[in-house]
Amino acid sequence: MTGTAPRTVGPAHIVVLPGGGYGRHADHEGEPVAEWLRSLGLTASVLRYPVATRHPGPIDAVRARVAELRADGVERVGILGFSAGGHLAGHAAMTGLADAAILCYPVVSMQLPTHSGSRHHLLGRWAPPWLRRALSVDRMVTPDAPPTFLWHTAEDAAVPVEHTYRLASALAAHAVPHEVHVYPRGRHGLGLVAGVEGGEHAGAAVHWTRECTDWLRGLGWVN
Repeated sequence: MTGTAPRTVGPAHIVVLPGGGYGRHADHEGEPVAEWLRSLGLTASVLRYPVATRHPGPIDAVRARVAELRADGVERVGILGFSAGGHLAGHAAMTGLADAAILCYPVVSMQLPTHSGSRHHLLGRWAPPWLRRALSVDRMVTPDAPPTFLWHTAEDAAVPVEHTYRLASALAAHAVPHEVHVYPRGRHGLGLVAGVEGGEHAGAAVHWTRECTDWLRGLGWVN
């Protein structure tokens, strides 16, 4: 785990990307999350990026949204994504579109056999190895990647925690500031945890929003 010293920064906006396997949008990972971010004094919006469509449709949508925010005078753009939305958020962040990234139980590797639905929707069922490698977020990391907050649960059976470990290892190898939380309990798709089916069994994962808030405060994004 690494971090950065607090600093004073200008106007910020966080774009929320809900999960859904690149085939749909999970509503509980959208507007409720934006509302939480607004409660911290940030501005936030949900991007309903194209689903059931091939690459580069989703990343092009993020690129257009970020360009729109920059044109409106937003100085710092953060990106927050869940599951497949975490893959898209990671793709955007690691390729220079965002100034900070929050990735929640993200799909990271397109080379692993797990969560094949995301891969099939984005790349096609018979995607060649070179394309699966190129669209793996851990393979996109450079020393210029932005500060990143990652969280996952060890019990996640849909997107195993290996995805987060792969990205954390790549961030560490490139000396990118990052914070990682792996909670022992909780199924996939917890969102904000509170009020979600299965959330009562999530244990310490309920604290991820508090720990993320502290991380954002350390970056100077919230007071």
